[in-house]
Amino acid sequence: MAVDSLPDIMLTKEAALKDLLRGYGAIAIAYSGGVDSTYLAAVAHEVLGAKASMVLADSPSMPRSELKEARELAESRGWNFVRVETHEFEKEDFLKNDGGRCYVCKGELFTQMDRYAKENGITVMAYGELAEDGLDPTRLGAKAAREHRVVAPLAEARLTKEEIRALSKARGLPTWSKASFACLSSRFPKGVRVDIAEMRKVEQAEEVLRGMGFRQYRARHHGDICRIEVDPEDFEKLLSPDTRQAITDGIRKAGYRFVTLDLAGYQMGSTAGLGAARAQ
Repeated sequence: MAVDSLPDIMLTKEAALKDLLRGYGAIAIAYSGGVDSTYLAAVAHEVLGAKASMVLADSPSMPRSELKEARELAESRGWNFVRVETHEFEKEDFLKNDGGRCYVCKGELFTQMDRYAKENGITVMAYGELAEDGLDPTRLGAKAAREHRVVAPLAEARLTKEEIRALSKARGLPTWSKASFACLSSRFPKGVRVDIAEMRKVEQAEEVLRGMGFRQYRARHHGDICRIEVDPEDFEKLLSPDTRQAITDGIRKAGYRFVTLDLAGYQMGSTAGLGAARAQ
């Protein structure tokens, strides 16, 4: 897709984004390798060059494959890539998983970003909140962002997810069609304590699905049961004898005793807890 083929409204919004970023002078961006933060990083690098730092949180909640892809993309683009370690797994309010986990996690990320920013003379921190994200009351990360004075230039420029995908495609960013992703800790039902060893089982289970070529998937953790969510359009592929057997064998090898398929399929914004209630 060529840039000149995009609707004028998208180009106008991107121009507004560039003006915002230019006005910051220097910026630290919460970068994850996802659709939104990658687009923000690309535009910030274009406008600010090395004065834009792409800060990736190295957390047990991030699959190693996702971290590797994000790092390699940043390096291939010549971005100022920075890895910081976060320590949310040392916080009881995160581990107990009672509904405030995302707030604690984002707060820890912004704390580590703030430390990096101060050490490097950066006064502005940003993250990839979108225009429509403000309509979702479940996004507790926005509360942490406000408390840490983290700006949301994509939202301020009124950019939506679909616009960012189109603009990313025009820029040749491989993330333009990337599936949505949430941290591995979200695979545990609300109220079930997050455990690193159990989370590694989730990661291995999802790597099985990834390796089989599924694009949108989740492996929900329910003790010795792994509940798979995939796009309903992929049910036929998943249930073919060879694929079903390979997935079952791989997920059992990860440490699960039972492997189930959620017939409702993958749903944006669902949680392990909602899935459990639906299956009862």
